[in-house]
Amino acid sequence: MSGYWPWWAGAAGLALITINYALTTDRSFGVSSAWDRVLHWRRERRLEEMDAEFADDRALAEALAAATAEHFGTGPGAPAVPPGAYGTSQPLEADPEPTVSEDTPVADPGPAPLVTQAALLVSIFIGGLIAALTSGRFHLRFDMGPGFRDVVTADPVTMLVLLFVGGVLVGFGTRLAGGCSSGHGLNGCGRLRPVSLVATAVFFGTAVAVSFLLWKVI
Repeated sequence: MSGYWPWWAGAAGLALITINYALTTDRSFGVSSAWDRVLHWRRERRLEEMDAEFADDRALAEALAAATAEHFGTGPGAPAVPPGAYGTSQPLEADPEPTVSEDTPVADPGPAPLVTQAALLVSIFIGGLIAALTSGRFHLRFDMGPGFRDVVTADPVTMLVLLFVGGVLVGFGTRLAGGCSSGHGLNGCGRLRPVSLVATAVFFGTAVAVSFLLWKVI
């Protein structure tokens, strides 16, 4: 393990990445959410196109007015459509200047663009590949190493079954918790979100308990 970065250097690097991501995008950093959006890229593209189409308040009002007229008609019994919905300017009474209070909710910036989520996943793979190549430790292997063979199993079929079941449980738990360890542990805890604090405590508490059972009991 002497060839790896010291723990404090890795922690500092993760902290810098997380803080920079939060400040530049005003969004939480997470891998599982990026993976979910990339897998469902057709749905996400449609949502992005809809957001872009109705980004303008005037275009949204015109679309709503047209949909109302198409559904209810334009007869005497049809719901009245505000004239301003079709783009005609109407004189408005001067309202007092609004004051911003601390209780005013901040608009949600929404999810990051889909292309940035795909770039995040690709960069994780490329970064790991570069690190393995430059350190001289890159080689293809089809097992989990001697530790897994000695503690869990050396049978390749059993190994594949356990890894598959474990992957399904990790994916299910990640979506059930609303995020993975990177999202809750790095961003959520950094923002002092209660759900992230609880989720991270469960993540690491379970990992410590399982590790203790594998190495000390079983």
